This record gives sequence, C-alpha cells and structure tokens, in this order.
Amino acid sequence: MHKSVEVSVDAMLEDLRTLVEIESPSRDRDALRASATAVAAVIESRLGGQAVLVESEAGPHVHWSAGGAPTVLILGHHDTVFPLGTLERRPFKVADGKVTGPGVFDMLGGLVQAVHGLAALDDRSGVEILVTADEEVGSRSSRALIEERALACGAVLVFEGAAEGGALKTGRKGCGTFEVSVAGRASHAGLEPAAGVNALIEAAHQVLDIAALGRPDLGTTVTPTVASAGTLDNVVPAEATVIVDVRVESVDEKERIEAAFAALAPHLDEAEITVQGAVGRPPMPESAAAGLFAVAQRLLPGIEGRSVGGGSDGNFTAALGVPTLDGLGAVGGGAHADHEYLVIGAMAERANLVAGLVRAIQQA
Repeated sequence: MHKSVEVSVDAMLEDLRTLVEIESPSRDRDALRASATAVAAVIESRLGGQAVLVESEAGPHVHWSAGGAPTVLILGHHDTVFPLGTLERRPFKVADGKVTGPGVFDMLGGLVQAVHGLAALDDRSGVEILVTADEEVGSRSSRALIEERALACGAVLVFEGAAEGGALKTGRKGCGTFEVSVAGRASHAGLEPAAGVNALIEAAHQVLDIAALGRPDLGTTVTPTVASAGTLDNVVPAEATVIVDVRVESVDEKERIEAAFAALAPHLDEAEITVQGAVGRPPMPESAAAGLFAVAQRLLPGIEGRSVGGGSDGNFTAALGVPTLDGLGAVGGGAHADHEYLVIGAMAERANLVAGLVRAIQQA
C-alpha cells in the first residue's frame, strides 16, 4: 500500500510565487539566468545539496543530483512563452481555489510539486533533477544533456502540466516546423507583370500541396501557419515564405513527411524552392509509458492516461527506449494562454504521486 507523505500546500504556493515572479521568456538569457538561479535556490532549500547551473547558448539549465547510482530523472523546464511585462498585466494571484500568473501551469507548478514530493522522502538516492532553459523553443541546446541523463538514469518522470481532467500523458505526437522559401523574380506589376516570376502565386500552389500531406486518419496533421510575401503593391513579389507545423504519431509518418517536404517541386517556370526543417521531436509511443503508468494507477486508482498532440522533452527520452511518463505536473489548463491556471486542490496529491513513483522505481 502506498504510504502518503506530508507536504505543505502553503509552502508550495510560496515557492511557486517566487518562480512565477521572476519572468523567464525563452531566448532572454538575462531573464533565464535569474530564473535558473531561483530554481536552483528552491531546489537547494528544499532538498539540500547543490543545484548546478549548466551553461548553454540558450541560457542556464539546472541540474541536481541526490548522489548514488542514478535511477530516475525528474525532467522539466523553466523557460516560458510569455514576454517580459506579462507579469505586470497578469500578476501571480491565488483566488477561488486556483493560481493564475504566467507559467503557473506550464510548467512552474509541476516543478514545485516535484521538489516538494521529493522533499518528503527519507531516501532520495539515485534521483536527479534537470530543469532546462529552452524547451519552449525546441530544446536544441539541452537535448544532448537530456538524452545523456535519461540513459544514465533509466526512467524519466516529466512534470509538464496534466492533460484535461488531470490525466497523465502516456503518448505524444512527434512535432516539427518546416520553412518553405520561394524565390521568384520581381517586375513592375503594371508595366511588365509577365516579366516577373510571382513568388506569391508559387507559394499558394505550395500551400495546397503541403496541406494535402496531412493524414488525420493516421494522426498526422500538416498545418501551414505563417506566410509572408511581397514588398510593394505594384511589384510582382520575388520572395515568399511559408511556415508549417507538423505532428505525427509514428516514425513511419515522420519519414514520409520529411521525404515529402524534400521532394516539393515548383509549379511555375523559373521559381525556386528551398526547404528547411524536420520533425525535430520524435513521437513518444504509449509503450514507453506503460510500465510507469501502471505504477501510477496503483498509487492513484482511477487516474487516466491520454495521448496528446503537443510535444515535450519526454519525446526525446521515450525515443531512446527509456521508460517515460509525462503530464505529472500541475492540474489546470490554459497553457500558453492568458487564462492559464493551476488547481490548488490537486497540488498535494500530485506531490504525493511523485514521491510514490520515485519510491517504486528505487525499489524495482
């Protein structure tokens, strides 16, 4: 039978306030340094030891180890999608059983719950925590470190926010971004329209070709999201760009989509196409979460698991074959939105869940 641990919701809210009130937009290295320093201080104050700042071009990642042979990696990120100044408009607030403020759900609340759940354990040997600085922008500087520590530990618990209704995330789509650039030739739209090569018309052809690559029946979505073209209203546009969001459930679909983008061909004579991008986060198959999810179900009967479309750093660890369970963080909603919130009533239960999972992994 799972023995519950004592955690203080008030203390968790205090630490959450500390982290939320230090804004941490991705790519702002000064802000991320302040944020990493605060995350390290919270970890050290609750768990002891030393949290090391790991420098990177994206900003500092935070790594902490309890010592002993590594057995489980607690994984999260401290960067958020919100620009500096969001806090002034949307300050940290506790009301009506909820916490609001930038990053409370994605994913500072999860970090705090994880730390407090670990703090209640008598034995933390083998536990590592890695909190990265660039998850929201693709994890380019942190991926190698994430994969290294995941392989060393052999099990990964990801503290991204829970799925709807508090469900754990047992599968994730692979995701990536492609940029399709079209080169045409400028000419005067009134005097010599035929002398140009209209990059906007070519881009329109490409958008239709690209959108047709989707296979919703296989879980593959291909969504053109941003387009730009042209310079002046009387000039045939010489350049155009289309950005495309891609989500896939299988490695086969990842390979099909990447090959299809590489094979895109122009429709207009003399137009040229250049494609950059890939499905950078591989799919997280449900098989990677099965064992850990079964443990979570024993610890918290009735908890559900769900496959979701969004990606996380758990995609990388699952793709390595390392058992990975995601969505262990805050119960709430509104990730990346102004109505983002965390449910206070679930905080102690989630902190208890990490304690139980870690204890089970240690004893396995």
